[in-house]
Amino acid sequence: MAKLFFSYCHVDEALRDRLEKHLSMMKNQGLIETWHDRGIMAGDDLDASIDANLETSDIILLLVTADFLASSYCFSIEMKRALERQREGTARVIAVILEHCDWQSAPFAKSLVVPKDGKPVTSWASEAEAWTDVTKRIRAVVEQVPASTAMRERQAGPPSGPAVASGSQPVRGLETAALRPRSSNLRVTKEFTDFDKDKFLQDAFVYMGKFFHESLDELAARNPAIQTRYQQVNAQRFSATAYRGGKTVAECSVSIAGYGGRDTMLTFSYHANAAPGTSNEMLSVAFDSQAIFFNSLGMQSLRGQPEAQLSEQGASEYYWSLFIEPLQR
Repeated sequence: MAKLFFSYCHVDEALRDRLEKHLSMMKNQGLIETWHDRGIMAGDDLDASIDANLETSDIILLLVTADFLASSYCFSIEMKRALERQREGTARVIAVILEHCDWQSAPFAKSLVVPKDGKPVTSWASEAEAWTDVTKRIRAVVEQVPASTAMRERQAGPPSGPAVASGSQPVRGLETAALRPRSSNLRVTKEFTDFDKDKFLQDAFVYMGKFFHESLDELAARNPAIQTRYQQVNAQRFSATAYRGGKTVAECSVSIAGYGGRDTMLTFSYHANAAPGTSNEMLSVAFDSQAIFFNSLGMQSLRGQPEAQLSEQGASEYYWSLFIEPLQR
C-alpha cells in the first residue's frame, strides 16, 4: 500500500475533496492510503504531524493554484522538502494543476504534471473527465512504488528508539503521528441552499461573460481576418459575434432563463438575437455531497457526455466550443 500526502492551500479544500473522492477506488482496492492536515486530531502538534506524514509518504501530491504558489508554507516548506525527497529517491512528486496560474517556471515543473499536457482541471469541459485523467496517472505511479515507510514501520511494530527521517534528522512527533492508525476518509456531507445555487448561477454567468469577452478579443488579435463583437444586453444576457470579411460566421447569446418554479438555467442559443425562451442548449445547477456544478441537458450531447459535471470554467469552455465550431470546420 502506498501513502499519498496532499500539499494544498486551504482555500482549495473543495477541489482536494473532489480529487480524494476520485481516488476512492484505489483506496477500496487497498492500493493507497491518503493523508492531509484535516486528519490531524485535536491536541496533536500541527507542525510535527505534517512533518511526520510528509517524511513517511511515498507520493506527494502538490495541488497547484495561484493560492498554492502564494502560500509560503506550501511553496517554501512542503514543496521544497517534497522535491528534496524526490531527489533522494525516497518519494515521488506529482503536481496536480487545478487552475490556470504561472506554474511553468516553478521548481516542480520538471516533475510529473497532471492532467494531460498540464491543462488545469477546472478548464476542462468535463471536470469529471479531468479528474479521471488525474486518477489514472496517479494510479500508474502507485503501481511503481513499494509499500510506504509508515506502513512498513506499523507492520514491524514500534521503534526501539527515536524515529529518524530518510536523512539523519529526527522527525518531530513521528512516534505519535505516524503510529496512530486512523482513517483519512473524514469528509462529511455538505449542504447547499437555494441561496448557494442562485449565487453559483449568477457568479458563473458573470464569469462566462468575462470569459467570452476576453476570448473574442484574443481571437481577433490572433486572426487579422476576423472581427468580433461582444454585447452585454442586460444583467442576465450577453451576445457574441464573429465576422470574416464583414460577414457573420459565428454568433450566440447566453442567458439566465427561468422555466417555472426554481428551474433557472444558463441557456445557449446559436443566434445573437434569439427570442426569449428559445435555446439550443441548457445547463442546470446541480450538486452532490461535496460540490455545486452544472449538468448539461444534453441537447448538444456535450461531446457525448450529457451527464458531465461542469465548473464555471468548464461550462464556459463548453459554450465557447459551441460558439467557435463554425470557425473551425
